[in-house]
Amino acid sequence: MTPEQLSTAIVDVLTTLSTEGAITLPDGVPTTVTVERPRQKGHGDYATNVALQLGKKAGLNPRAFAELVQQRLEQVDGVAAVEIAGPGFLNITVAAGAQGVVAARIVEAGAAYGANDAFAGEKVNLEFVSANPTGPIHIGGVRWAAVGDALGRIFEMSGASVTREYYFNDHGSQIDRFSSSLLAAARHEPAPEDGYGGQYIHDIAAAVLTERPDALEAEDPQEVFRAVGVDMMFGEIKKSLHDFGVDFDVFFHEDELHKSGAVERAVARLRELGNIYEKDGATWLATEKFGDDKDRVVIKSDGQGAYLSGDLAYYLDKRERGFDRCLIMLGADHHGYVARMMAMCAAFGDEPGVNLEILIGQMVNLLRDGQPMRMSKRAGTVVTIDDLVGAIGVDAGRYALARYSSDVNIDLDLELWARATNDNPVYYVQYAHARTCRMVENAADLGMELAGAVASFDPALLSHEREGDLLRALAEFPRVVTAAAELRAPHRVARYLEDLAAVFNKWYDTRECRMLPQGDEPVAPINQARLVLTVAAQTVLANGLGLLGVSAPERM
Repeated sequence: MTPEQLSTAIVDVLTTLSTEGAITLPDGVPTTVTVERPRQKGHGDYATNVALQLGKKAGLNPRAFAELVQQRLEQVDGVAAVEIAGPGFLNITVAAGAQGVVAARIVEAGAAYGANDAFAGEKVNLEFVSANPTGPIHIGGVRWAAVGDALGRIFEMSGASVTREYYFNDHGSQIDRFSSSLLAAARHEPAPEDGYGGQYIHDIAAAVLTERPDALEAEDPQEVFRAVGVDMMFGEIKKSLHDFGVDFDVFFHEDELHKSGAVERAVARLRELGNIYEKDGATWLATEKFGDDKDRVVIKSDGQGAYLSGDLAYYLDKRERGFDRCLIMLGADHHGYVARMMAMCAAFGDEPGVNLEILIGQMVNLLRDGQPMRMSKRAGTVVTIDDLVGAIGVDAGRYALARYSSDVNIDLDLELWARATNDNPVYYVQYAHARTCRMVENAADLGMELAGAVASFDPALLSHEREGDLLRALAEFPRVVTAAAELRAPHRVARYLEDLAAVFNKWYDTRECRMLPQGDEPVAPINQARLVLTVAAQTVLANGLGLLGVSAPERM
C-alpha cells in the first residue's frame, strides 16, 4: 500500500465522516492529505498529521478527531493497525500483503514507474546553459547542463511537454571581441586588450584559415572570422554538450530577434497595454509599478535597443509559441536581474513565478588534491566541461552536479568522484543496480524467470522487517519525482537513490532475506517473491538514474 493509496483512503474516511455528520469541515474535505514515513522506528509504516490540521477547523480536539479517523481507517483493506500518538498524530501499520503488492506494481509499470500528472498538459520551455559562443563552456554552465537536462526529464515524467532551448547570444559586443581575437591570432598578433585568450582561440583561428585560406585578404577579414569562427565555436559547444548527454530541441539566435522585427512587436504590445512611455528621447518600460526598483530603458536615445529589448522580444516569442511556463536558468551573477524580468512578465499581463520563472545557480569549485582547479589547459582562464569529463567521466560529472541544490555553492573533490568505491555516491548507486542485475542473472541460472515469479507472486511472503523497509522506500519514488518537479530540485532524486541503495544493501546483507535457495534447496515461493522485489529495486534504481541522465550499468 503506497502513501498515495493511504492518502486516498484517509480522504474517503473524511468524506464518509462528513456525510454522516460526525465532522463538519467549513472548507470541505481536502482532496489529498499528507502521509509520510515516520522518523522513528516503532511508529508504524506511515504517519499523518491530518487530525492536527483539521481538528480545530471541525471544532474538535485533535485527538478526538484522530479517534474518529482511527476507527474508520482500521477497517480499510490493507491497513493492519492505526495508533494515535502525542497530540493527534496517526501512526499507520500496513498489512504485509498490502505492502508487498508495491513490488509487483513496480515490475508491471517498468520504465513508467514514478510517472505522475503534476504538470499534465502543460507546455514548458526550459532555457539553460545559453553560454556565449566565445569560448568553451565553463564549469558554471556545466552545472546548468546537468541540472537543466535532469529537470527536463523530471518534468516530462510529471506529464509536461518540455522544450529544451539554448539562447544563442550572437548579437552584441562580445561577438565583436571574439572575432577580433581570432583575427589577431591569425595574424600572430597579441589579443586585443578586451579580447579573449587561450589556446582555443589559436585553434579556431587556424581552422578558419583552413576553411577560408583567403580570410586575411578579404575586404573585411574580421567579418569572415566572425561568420566562420562563431559557427565553429558553437559547433564545439554543441559537441561538448552532446558528449555530456545534453541535447537541445531549439537553438534560438538572438540576432534573429533584432532582424525579424520582434523587438518592435514586443514594444508595440507593451504600448497597447499602457506600459511604455517616452522620456529624454528614449523609450522606457514602466517596470517600477510591477516591483522593479526603477523603470528601464528599452530603446536608447540613439535608436539602438538596450539589453532589455531582446529579453522583451524573446519572452513574447516564447509565449506566442504556446508555452505555459518559461523557465530560465541563470548564474549567480544574474541575481540582480530577476526583479526586472519579473516586472517585464507582469507588464505583459502574465503571472510572475508561473508564466516566467528564473532559477539562479551558485558557484562550482573543482578541487584536486584539496586545492581549487582554476585554469583550463585549453581555455586558459576557466575550467571547462571537457576538463570535468576528462577528470571523472560523464556519469560522475552529471550526478555530482545534480546532487546538490542549485542555490548552494559546491566543492567537488575530483579524486573522490573518480574512485570506484562506495564513498563515491554515483558508484554506490550504480553498483547497487549492477548487483540487482547479477542477482537476476543468478536466478535465471537456477531456472527462476521473472514472468513465472510474477504469476505466482504472494506479496504476504515479504514480511521480514528489512523487506518492509525496502518496500516502503520503493513506494516513495513517485512522490520524490513529483516533489523534484514541483520544487525544481533534481537533487532530491539523487539523495533518494543513495538512501534506496543503502536500504537495498541492508536487505541484501540480511541472511534471512536471501533471494536464492541455498545448496540443494528447491526454489520456493519466497524465493520467487524476492526475485520480484529485486527486479522492483532494479527498476527504481534505473528509472532514478535515468532521470539524472546517468547510466544504470549491468556490470561494474
